Amino acid sequence: MYGYNIKMSPQEKEKLIKEFLPVVRYTAYRLSWRLPPQVSVDDLISVGLHGLFDALDRYEQGKVKLKTYAQYRIKGAMLDELRSLEWVPRSKKKKINVLKEVHSRLEKELNRAPEDEEVATALNISLDDYYRILDEAKGGINLKFEDFEQLSDSSDVNLMDNIEDPNGKNPLNILLEMDQKKIMARVIDELPEKEKIILSLYYWEELTMKEIGEVLGLTESRVCQLHNQALIRLKAKMEKELSQPF
Repeated sequence: MYGYNIKMSPQEKEKLIKEFLPVVRYTAYRLSWRLPPQVSVDDLISVGLHGLFDALDRYEQGKVKLKTYAQYRIKGAMLDELRSLEWVPRSKKKKINVLKEVHSRLEKELNRAPEDEEVATALNISLDDYYRILDEAKGGINLKFEDFEQLSDSSDVNLMDNIEDPNGKNPLNILLEMDQKKIMARVIDELPEKEKIILSLYYWEELTMKEIGEVLGLTESRVCQLHNQALIRLKAKMEKELSQPF
């Protein structure tokens, strides 16, 4: 039978909640660097638990494994909460756009990724002011790799409710996915070495900003700055690449 809801007893739900609690906590701490000052990790854990409860209530056997669905709903609930808190003022958006434009222009002129000092000089600001803008930009320049899997920014379609047959292959989607991965890999490879390492450790090795700082001998704040700077470069490059005609 395909796509039917499972009725769980309270005891079964309690057992699953205990089983997934470490996942909720781990996900919350992984996303904690994006928290605004007024929100704590415990608040994010609470949101994740609501996502878990929702997953247990809505899970339909046969579509996808419970573990996969629960993890998706937990992280999705947390990301939705964070996005609702990440209202970016027009002045901040303007600063971010200026940074992207300056990075792109300098990279074209220098034929390499610009240094921090060069960007600050081009912006006619001090290096400290440049770092301050990077810190302020947190929350306004999030580049999430899973965003490339969404249908569109305006779509309200729930992807989990539209999972295709895992045995089916859509040639166009496969081609587009391969093309996007190639572009992303090339763009990341063009980043300065330290920024590449930070992205690798954070997104693939799943280290926290603090742990990355310990590995590289940098402060947690400096790792966050370099991470934000890498995202600015990536965002500008990807927008340029994906806007090119086939």
